[in-house]
Amino acid sequence: MSDDRKVPHLDSLTKQLSDKTMDRREFVRYATLLGLAAPVAYAMAGTITGEPFAPTAEAQAAAMPKGGVLRIGTRIKEIKSPHTYSWGGYDSNISRQVVEYLTFTDRDGVTKPYLFESWTVSEDLKTWTFKLRKGVKWHNGQELVADHVVWNLKRVLDPAVGSSMIGLMKGYMLNDKKGADGKDTTEVWAANAIEKVDDYTVRFNCKVPQVAVPEHLFHYPMAILHPDDKGVFGVGAQGTGPFKLVEYEVGKKAVFKKQPGYWGGDVALDGMEQIDMGDDASAAIAALASKQIHGLVFADPTQYDALKAMPHLAFYDVPTAETGVMRMRSDAKPFDDARVRKAMRLAIDSETVLKVALRGLGTVGEHHHCSVSHPDYAAIAPMKRDVAAAKKLLAEAGHPNGIKSEIIVPNDHAWFQAMAEACQQMWKEAGIDIAIKPMPGAQYWDVWTKVPMGVTIWYHRPLAIMCLGLAYRTGVPWNESGYSNKKFDEILTQAEGVVDLTKRKALVAELEKIMQEDGPLVQPVFRNAFTFMDKKVKGFSMHPTNYLFGWRIGLEA
Repeated sequence: MSDDRKVPHLDSLTKQLSDKTMDRREFVRYATLLGLAAPVAYAMAGTITGEPFAPTAEAQAAAMPKGGVLRIGTRIKEIKSPHTYSWGGYDSNISRQVVEYLTFTDRDGVTKPYLFESWTVSEDLKTWTFKLRKGVKWHNGQELVADHVVWNLKRVLDPAVGSSMIGLMKGYMLNDKKGADGKDTTEVWAANAIEKVDDYTVRFNCKVPQVAVPEHLFHYPMAILHPDDKGVFGVGAQGTGPFKLVEYEVGKKAVFKKQPGYWGGDVALDGMEQIDMGDDASAAIAALASKQIHGLVFADPTQYDALKAMPHLAFYDVPTAETGVMRMRSDAKPFDDARVRKAMRLAIDSETVLKVALRGLGTVGEHHHCSVSHPDYAAIAPMKRDVAAAKKLLAEAGHPNGIKSEIIVPNDHAWFQAMAEACQQMWKEAGIDIAIKPMPGAQYWDVWTKVPMGVTIWYHRPLAIMCLGLAYRTGVPWNESGYSNKKFDEILTQAEGVVDLTKRKALVAELEKIMQEDGPLVQPVFRNAFTFMDKKVKGFSMHPTNYLFGWRIGLEA
């Protein structure tokens, strides 16, 4: 990473910090995205503001107690296709112990080098040049080179694969086109859009400016797989990571052993077992109480009181943009009418939902999927509950006597049921009769993009525009609501290329207003990410996206 003022737009960033239109956290985030080394960025932020500024302290692996097998409670999902994962807190936490990422976004939201050791970007934010770290070895002893990286990048952008990376990268890497069957699809916008410069250099040639490319490369489906494995992951798959997967069974467990000679240095643990806890939240409580497991990848609000009372456990939490979105298919009646969708939002008091569903362990949402934890969040007028206005909109939409429908609620997140029940009562007052239909998680996630109305877990992303691009951009794989709004797409693409935070927030404010007026979601809360670990576990910290990094953890005997 650069340590001088050759970083583009650094003068603009320092001015924004000096003028107090950007805080220190935002300065460090954007400066490192644009290529400034993190230590330099923190030092500059301290110098400009006149008080020291440092990252959240992380334990060092070298100081960890050595040996032992960490046992973690989680869900063991299907893992064979990392590029199409949809469960950051489950499936990717299995494979990320084996396969790794080009960049690393820490709990403070700062993106740092990882398999890429540095990068530079042109003044117009269209040309990104990444230097690959030399000496990184696959488990078979082969060196990681640019050809491997290019293969992965091209694969995730292939519409036939169906990776959610398309939602992040479409604006600057893809064009729309008609497929042979006449259906809408995408293609890489230019032959040299992803360019191998030499064996250790990869270049992105973007069609429009984009400020967050390094952040996108840490999105959990962007795992770097060995091309010989053809996109499939499982026992015996190649990786560059600190562990190898030696045993795996869906719904049961995943077992890892330390990989000798890891390029990243010493790893304290001898191994790890991830154990499926099922849909019943009480099973994990019992397993922790009996010390069958050392901790959970993440805990549910319904488990909080019982786990907090156990003296051998330590509590970890971090504010996040994680949320449960009650989304409506915008192409399914009665939700194909924007007035009905807005009425669904106007009937809800978000503060009540926060107290009932999350016991206050979170923040209020404003029905636009942008959180105060996002640096590009824009403060606009929140949607206040207005039952009369909701009824008026329903009548205008041809439903003077209200509507009847159902919401599908997966039961692998216990707090979803409490949220749906709280909203159900409020909807009734507006003439909205919504039946709650629980469904096993394993069954729901086979149909999550198809049901007329359902509850979906959306994990934290470092930027609001990342959430909006993944979930609501026209035609992208994770657009579960089928939402399409040309003005929204245009403003989103524009916002993705703006460095000036004041200007970006103005654009995000427009996107938030579109969501509140026209969007396909009821989204009253964001939850804090939290978990409990046995006090014997050392070096653990809660990542906003519930990611688990085995190479950072030690275990006392």
